[in-house]
Amino acid sequence: MNQPQQPQGAPGQRINIELGEKEAEGIYANLAMIAHSANEIIIDFARVMPGSPKSRVQARIIMTPAHAKMLQGALSDNLKKFEAQFGDIKVQGGKDSGSKIGFEAPDQTG
Repeated sequence: MNQPQQPQGAPGQRINIELGEKEAEGIYANLAMIAHSANEIIIDFARVMPGSPKSRVQARIIMTPAHAKMLQGALSDNLKKFEAQFGDIKVQGGKDSGSKIGFEAPDQTG
């Protein structure tokens, strides 16, 4: 499946990006674990199922810190646009609930 897309933040530059059939199906993830080195940010996406004591990483994305910062900005911008169109996103199991499973930064206080 070929689906040309215009990357955000590339004014005047057109890149033809192909999206294969397998990749177009997507991968569902409800857990992200993030680590870093001096040169890379590593994001592991996993799917945790209720009642299952273990999970498996479905995808690993490795990028430079600069690209991770750009991704953060693009996600923030898109979430603002989403909420403007569909309303506030409600997050269950947030910091106040005591839940430690989901998309959150690891506790760095210990």
